[in-house]
Amino acid sequence: MIRGLYDWVMRLAQHKRAPEALFGISLIESSVFPIPPDIMLIPMVIAKRTKAWFYAAVATVGSVLGGVLGFLIGYWLFKSVGEPIFEFYGYLDKFQSFAGQYNDYGAWIVFFFGVTPFPYKVITIASGATKLNFFVFVLASIASRGLRFFLVAGLLYWFGPQIREFIERRLGLVFTVFVVVLFGGFVALKYLL
Repeated sequence: MIRGLYDWVMRLAQHKRAPEALFGISLIESSVFPIPPDIMLIPMVIAKRTKAWFYAAVATVGSVLGGVLGFLIGYWLFKSVGEPIFEFYGYLDKFQSFAGQYNDYGAWIVFFFGVTPFPYKVITIASGATKLNFFVFVLASIASRGLRFFLVAGLLYWFGPQIREFIERRLGLVFTVFVVVLFGGFVALKYLL
């Protein structure tokens, strides 16, 4: 089953519309969608290493624009849209104590969590809800999301053939690690906020 999924994702990664799909996933992941864009970025770079930097740029632009959408949700729609999202992730109660100190360290918070597997949408919505300076938010988002996606693309570019061979030989292990990291981000979210 995992092999079939892997083959499907690799075919999708080579499709002519793959960059648009990557942009769309990056956009909605930063505001509401729970799956990170890495699920598209990694196979796309493995499939076409020569486009690694282009794909990283697409993911970065989509993610930052999605972050702006998340910021606006927090800024203008926190009561009607933001609170239910926080409630879904189980962080509404902790948000009140978190909001008081958020702006003091907002740029660092956005940068740190923008690089990690932590659900970025929580940070984008929190930034808007706490009225973090918009330009500080955008600059920290560009720096963090760019660092994350260009680092992933760079590693895959330089070590691509070895990584692809490793993934294909140990597909079950790689899938397990990916799932653990994905859910680990949600668990970390619960205990860090």
